[in-house]
Amino acid sequence: MNNSGKEKLIVEVVAAHNLMPKDGEGSSSPFVEVEFENQRQRTQVKYRDLNPVWNEKLVFHVNDVADLPYRTIEVNVFNKRRSTNSRNFLGKVRVSGTSIARDGEEVSQLYALEKRSLFSHVRGEISLKLYLSAEEVVKLVVNGEDGAVTSKKTKKLQQQGNMVVSKQMGIQESTKLMGLKNQGHMKPAEPSVGDIKPVVVTTVPGPALPPAGGVPTFRGSHQIDYSLKETRPHLGGLSRDKTSSTYDLVEQMQYLYVRVVKVKDVSLFGGNGELVVEVKLGNYKGITKRVPLGNSVWDQVFAFSKDCVHSSTVEIFVKESNHRDEFLGRVWFDLNEVPIRAPPDSQLAPQWYRMEDRKGDRSKSGELMASIWFGTQADEAFSEAWHSKAANVQLDGLSSIKSKIYMSPRLWYLRVGVIEAQDIVLGEKGSSVNMVRYPELFAKVQVGNQLLRTRIASPTPNRSLSNPLWEEDLMFVVAEPFEDYLLISIEDRLAPNREEVVARVILPILNIERRFDDKLVASRWFNLDTQFSAPNQSKAVVRFASRIHLRVSLEGGYHVLDEATMYSSDARPTAKQLWKPHIGVLEVGILGASNLMPMKIKEGIGGSTDAYCVAKYGQKWIRTRTVVDSLSPKWNEQYTWEVFDPCTVITVGLFDNSRVERNTITGNSGRDTRIGKVRIRLSTLETDRVYTHSYPLLMLHPSGVKKMGELQLAIRFSCANMFNVLHMYTMPLLPKMHYVQPLSLSQLDSLRYQAMSVVASRLSRAEPPLGREVVECMLDHDSHMWSMRKSKANFLRLTSVLGWFVAMSRLLEALRSWQKPLYSTVFTTALTIFVLAPELIIPCILLTLAAVGLWRFRHRQRCPPHMDTRLSYAESVHPDELDEEFDSFPSSRNAELIRMRYDRLRSVAGRIQTVVGDLATQGERFQALLSWRDPRATFLFVVVCLIAAFGFYLVPFRWVVAMSVAFYLRPPRFRNRLPSFAVSFFKRLPTKADSML
Repeated sequence: MNNSGKEKLIVEVVAAHNLMPKDGEGSSSPFVEVEFENQRQRTQVKYRDLNPVWNEKLVFHVNDVADLPYRTIEVNVFNKRRSTNSRNFLGKVRVSGTSIARDGEEVSQLYALEKRSLFSHVRGEISLKLYLSAEEVVKLVVNGEDGAVTSKKTKKLQQQGNMVVSKQMGIQESTKLMGLKNQGHMKPAEPSVGDIKPVVVTTVPGPALPPAGGVPTFRGSHQIDYSLKETRPHLGGLSRDKTSSTYDLVEQMQYLYVRVVKVKDVSLFGGNGELVVEVKLGNYKGITKRVPLGNSVWDQVFAFSKDCVHSSTVEIFVKESNHRDEFLGRVWFDLNEVPIRAPPDSQLAPQWYRMEDRKGDRSKSGELMASIWFGTQADEAFSEAWHSKAANVQLDGLSSIKSKIYMSPRLWYLRVGVIEAQDIVLGEKGSSVNMVRYPELFAKVQVGNQLLRTRIASPTPNRSLSNPLWEEDLMFVVAEPFEDYLLISIEDRLAPNREEVVARVILPILNIERRFDDKLVASRWFNLDTQFSAPNQSKAVVRFASRIHLRVSLEGGYHVLDEATMYSSDARPTAKQLWKPHIGVLEVGILGASNLMPMKIKEGIGGSTDAYCVAKYGQKWIRTRTVVDSLSPKWNEQYTWEVFDPCTVITVGLFDNSRVERNTITGNSGRDTRIGKVRIRLSTLETDRVYTHSYPLLMLHPSGVKKMGELQLAIRFSCANMFNVLHMYTMPLLPKMHYVQPLSLSQLDSLRYQAMSVVASRLSRAEPPLGREVVECMLDHDSHMWSMRKSKANFLRLTSVLGWFVAMSRLLEALRSWQKPLYSTVFTTALTIFVLAPELIIPCILLTLAAVGLWRFRHRQRCPPHMDTRLSYAESVHPDELDEEFDSFPSSRNAELIRMRYDRLRSVAGRIQTVVGDLATQGERFQALLSWRDPRATFLFVVVCLIAAFGFYLVPFRWVVAMSVAFYLRPPRFRNRLPSFAVSFFKRLPTKADSML
């Protein structure tokens, strides 16, 4: 919807703080220049003021309000030189259109000034207000120095309303400045009437903003918006440009690629040395690695974002590593002559270019092999290229900012069945006390850092002391490739916390038999090594060998759960032989994020965030590149997964990279900080529809729930055969072995923790490594921990489910009380018809359910579910309950606080205990009907049952039902307020509560 000429964008430049001095005298004369959609306006100059206050409103025309969330406002701060009438750069800010508020809801927001290039010296912050105005805006210039032309209407308004507006603006702004003073953002200053350059005069009321269904709602920052917003990005697949169809779920990003391959015919003074290549484009400069002169091959790619291109030429210098100031040769390219490449075109072949020296001579400087082209993020060189956005990153941190794809190792359950052992010889310590005690033998099994043990073998009359019997199955988690060994040791428990190893055996996991169904593998006897403690002793002294009976197998028919069952992204068995073809494809475009919270403090920059995304579905993990020093990063990376089950969940997490620079203050000791997480269930997505939404990133902190920003995603789930997708809804959720030989809940919890540790250790060995804290966050490692908040949230969920039954009971009671005689009469008539024709009951119920489902189709949810703060009970939670949730295990709080929390838990448990006791009481009363614990009650019940049996035999069943319904729905005048005979009889039955202590 085009609102050109009606909707105006107001950018109010409030003030700046702690600017960089640039006039050579310890001060600056700053002014602000704002650019939006090819419209450029500027404020007045504040001479010699490092903390200027403007309070000026700049008005811009908006071509289309619907596109406003995808536009950016460029705010540049300059220092005006008096002598040369030029200007110095003091900093810039890029504000996303999603942060624009409504008129009347605007709030001053503080932005840290950013660098324009690598060599910019910038510091300080700027305070801005951005909002839309649906009113006619007139710009008045008071004491303006720009020579702006004023109309007759403007002059008349200046005479009539200048004093009133000036006073109002002065009062409002002075109040807000006092608030900023208390926060320490800027020094207090009272603006004079002459300093107020623009004002807004209302003449004609304009239309309201479009509804939220079409355009995202603009809100002020004082109202935290946790809702999901639909976005309309310019995706590649929706444009007419066929070159962007490969990445059709992301916005197209243009890059200048420069590939440096090698040099030849370059000579150095002394004959030996190392060479480097420097690629320079404007203020951006990329440097290759060092290579010796005899093997001058780099084969490195440099990628410069198109918005960073501020020059018409790109230069490539070949230099000696120890003399960076002088170059050995140079090649330069005119950007107007650079070709454009779009996949699936083949890569551009590099060519030899003759270099020129400082005098322009090309006869003695050698040749450089290079290639240069314009491309997009779909280019093959994009993932491995050096990016201009990472110009400030040190060399040792470059590897941690590249986008990568990780594959989880294939996990297997290892079942070790310890059956028995024969001819166990006790150790020296155990033999010395053998006459006064029975040996307490048990088996300890270890795989990597996983350790389990059997129970102590109990004495049996038909077995000797040296032949213990266990018959226990122990489960472990192992990963391919199998690098670990299975260590089984027989130990004797001499005393508490004191054991002695008497024998052991080591088996390579690679040689263990694999099982794909419920057929048992053959058990085997393995010889035990008893001489491991005495390596110098000859094994020939041993006259016989101890043995252990084992049944060991790798279970390929199970699915190894490494994430919470409710958030599972895969349910396939481990063995590939049991996999079925995929039923669809999931495509996710990670567009970007906006309004992120600063996660660290960098020297010279202030609050900053180095954000990257991690998405996990099935065994495939993806990690986007790290966008350095940006609170509104743009990735525009697209990834694809095969889908085997529609009832699965994809998890997308946002993290702050702590390995980019060392001179940062994070407080996490090198651990990547999580910013937020989004879960999307595939079954809630419509087939072949592109969902473009901005998801709120919500994090629970000890101080409460916080919105850390917003993440923009584009998602599409497509399938070739809908029948296969519908057929999956009738299949079991887990593989067959989970139901044929089920594992206990305690086993599943323990194995899940082991699987998560194995996955985290394997992914941490990749390059760049995926930190353990990232894997634990994505796999919800702490979902089993106790939380009072979660308990209350689950209780509210249960009451919400039971609320339907409560509503139905209230409706039935209203019909029974004849509050609305018409409805009660219709209900009674319908029940009478069902009694006379019972074959109509089930069809009518099914038709009613189908009609309700069809009616609700028009009111179905159009967007995928997201994190709900109310459902999570995060908005009204008590601070102490949050502190308890974030407490370590075991607790690190003081004894008094733990005692208070324990007493609170006892009170909650007491109420639960009462409810459980009441349920047990009702069940015991049913059991007491025939237990003869109360002989008179049981006698009375038996007599009534005998009489009722003859009555039901003589009277047809439908008439019994009809009479029961008529009796239940009788009018209130024929009822008695006292309980019925049956209820009174039931409540008098005895229970076992009187036998409890």
